[in-house]
Amino acid sequence: MARKNQKAPWEEEEEIIWVSRTEMKNDMEALQKLGEELVGLKPSVLAKFPLSDDLRDAIKDAQRFKNEARRRQLQYIGKVMRNVDPEPIQAALDKIRNKHSQQTAALHKLEELRDKIVEEGDSAIAEALDSYPDLDRQRLRQLARQAKKEKSASKPAKAFREIFQMLKAEEEAKEEALAQEQDQNS
Repeated sequence: MARKNQKAPWEEEEEIIWVSRTEMKNDMEALQKLGEELVGLKPSVLAKFPLSDDLRDAIKDAQRFKNEARRRQLQYIGKVMRNVDPEPIQAALDKIRNKHSQQTAALHKLEELRDKIVEEGDSAIAEALDSYPDLDRQRLRQLARQAKKEKSASKPAKAFREIFQMLKAEEEAKEEALAQEQDQNS
């Protein structure tokens, strides 16, 4: 006789995963915090995100609201985000954060190069010219000497800043040339 409502002994049982109310609440709060981060972004940056129209409208509204209305709107954004896959949104947000940290790291690298130019002189200038061949060697030497004098005389570091601006301009020109080259290859 066949068994009713029972599986045969050789069939695998499906594992039921129970989710506690606390877990569900934590997940909802995480979505709400993600929505809160999206509200804090500028509209030009938000345009690059893969958002549904409802979510985009809710975020725009939340950016206009203040105090209690904003809090309620953030809860609504969390509710809307339950129906949306948060992975691509989180990936885009991480990418923007990483881009900012990459820019900060590049500026720190330029600051270190500037310090090295002022301290070491010609050897560091030669190293800088290897990285940035369009730099003006004579002007860079002159600024390095001037920066040393300003530092020893405890004057404002005008030449120090000017060296950094030169390096920064060269770095931006280099990045722009790479971007144009990639566009041409695409």
